[in-house]
Amino acid sequence: MSAVTENTASSAAPARPLLARVNWTSLAPWLYTLGLFVLWELLVMALDMPPTILPAPTRVFEAIMQYWSPIWKNSLQTLYTTTVGFAIAVAAGLALGLFVGWSKTIYAGLYPLMIGFNAIPKVALVPILVIWFGIGAVPAVLTAFLISFFPIVVNVATGLATIEPETEDVLRALGAKKMDIMLKVGIPRSMPYFFGSLKIAITLAFVGSVVSETVASNYGLGYMMSSAQSQFNVPLVFAGLLALAVEGIAMYALMAWIEMRMTGWAHRSSMSH
Repeated sequence: MSAVTENTASSAAPARPLLARVNWTSLAPWLYTLGLFVLWELLVMALDMPPTILPAPTRVFEAIMQYWSPIWKNSLQTLYTTTVGFAIAVAAGLALGLFVGWSKTIYAGLYPLMIGFNAIPKVALVPILVIWFGIGAVPAVLTAFLISFFPIVVNVATGLATIEPETEDVLRALGAKKMDIMLKVGIPRSMPYFFGSLKIAITLAFVGSVVSETVASNYGLGYMMSSAQSQFNVPLVFAGLLALAVEGIAMYALMAWIEMRMTGWAHRSSMSH
């Protein structure tokens, strides 16, 4: 009797609506992007914008199809220079961040110098890099390195410098040396800061590469967009911007995935669904 009652109750339970079963959180990025393109298209149509001022998305996608080969080749070049410069920044930034965070004296001495260097617009350094290394990929790699280097250093040094004094006192009372505190507490504590800084650094690395390619290279998306601009080929300029956005989003997502894999224990979400 109970089995019959349970079957009757389960069959009488209303089915969930189709919209309630959709994972809107996963679809949100695609829906918002589609909405942006639709709004962009309608705005161009409503204002009757000429393609030389603001091309419609349909014109931009036509340019992508028409110039697919140069867009692909220059995208790979920009991705290469950005990745190399970013990799150098990660290695050097981690090492210098650990060095700066090792001592409060070193932190106090070097931090103002790093702030002063970071305040210099990196585009002003590109002509110097061209004088030293010539036109090509090297200035783009170094510009990507220089512009993405600072956030990594600062975050690693901050993670080390914010160790609670009580923790250090307890470890010293237990006989721990400076190196023991650094290895067992300092470095693990700075890892969430370090991996979090990668998401910022990779986007800045793209900025550095494109800025350098615009003025000091014969390859890359920056060079392609600069050449297209000189020919008033605005749809191709926007096509280059879209290619750059796709690369930036992909690399940012990769850094976010690495962050969650390595420091997922440090994340506590308080946002409601």
